[in-house]
Amino acid sequence: MKARSLVFDLFGDYLRYRGGEARLRSLVSLMSCFDVPEPTVRVVVTRLRKEGWLSSRREGRETLYALTDAAWALLDEGRERIFHRVRGPWDGHWHMVIYSVPESERGLREQLRKKLAWFGFGPLSAAVWLSPHDRTGLVREAFAGEPAVQLDVFRSRSGDTGADRDIAARAWDLEELDGVYVQLLETYQPRLAAYRAGDLQGADALVERMNLIHDYRRFPFRDPDLPPELLPADWHGRRAHEVFLEAHGLLRRPAEACVDALIGSAALPEEAAG
Repeated sequence: MKARSLVFDLFGDYLRYRGGEARLRSLVSLMSCFDVPEPTVRVVVTRLRKEGWLSSRREGRETLYALTDAAWALLDEGRERIFHRVRGPWDGHWHMVIYSVPESERGLREQLRKKLAWFGFGPLSAAVWLSPHDRTGLVREAFAGEPAVQLDVFRSRSGDTGADRDIAARAWDLEELDGVYVQLLETYQPRLAAYRAGDLQGADALVERMNLIHDYRRFPFRDPDLPPELLPADWHGRRAHEVFLEAHGLLRRPAEACVDALIGSAALPEEAAG
């Protein structure tokens, strides 16, 4: 788990509910739970501030840090994809994006493909991406300021459910993705009993909860959140999401207690804390 990712996760899951700001000493204390040394915390915080992800202000002799609006927007977008799944019946329509980007803009083309994948689109061919969910407006908005990107958007239906499943299997490697879901279940499902019993406390609970988020956050980049009729009969994605939500909730109280204790200790004057 990278130190810069830890900073975002600590703000997103904990510090946002505790005033949205943190002293450097608090960040050092929190990240020490993950064996991140103080010099590394200082370097990461400085870089994030220079990159526009963190803002800072002085309070007496101390500096307080907070995420910028751009950072909060990025976190909120990711949180929505991680914690929520599309419910309700599918209307049978595919939403297609056909794009054109000049060869001279290869970096922009790669950025577009990553964004399409993030929004849940899959490649039917190199420049034709589709999704069962109407998110074409999000794609247009994301690249509205890029005149080099030409987007054509369509909505269509296939012949029948069999054809729809074939399309889904061509656009996404569902077998490989399901296998990764199985690995996640094998890791965390057996631990639910210990979580329910409250066996993990203090820094152990905080680290476990952050590892859980870190392990699960890769799925929204890869899982298009397909409706049930497009998924294999033995699909494990839904169960993995349920286990994630339960584990995340069960670890919440001890993890938050750890954060509160570390922040409270860091807020004390140095002579009192010592």
